Amino acid sequence: MLNRFILMVVFVPLAVILIALAVANRELVAFTLDPFNPGNPKLTLTLPMFIFLFVALAIGMVVGSLATWVKQGRYRKLARQRGVEAENLRQAVSRIPAVQQGAATGPALPKPTA
Repeated sequence: MLNRFILMVVFVPLAVILIALAVANRELVAFTLDPFNPGNPKLTLTLPMFIFLFVALAIGMVVGSLATWVKQGRYRKLARQRGVEAENLRQAVSRIPAVQQGAATGPALPKPTA
């Protein structure tokens, strides 16, 4: 339910805005990588403006995702360590004989009478 709400409130208006940008920016734009010789055809790319906008958006999303992934690395490492520790404790408990397990939990409670 929450996913559908987020889709309708956030992503649908965002899609409408992106489509409007794409329609409004259809003119060809020259993107050159040589600032000293802008007419160099080998280092100039001519595409519609909306493609450059979408590429910039995609690069920003990738860089942001990588930054978040790197920043959360310590938490993933801690989760892995704790998972290994929990598995080691489960194996240690499963190796305890049944007699000792009953003694470790204390005496059994009496059964209720009807």
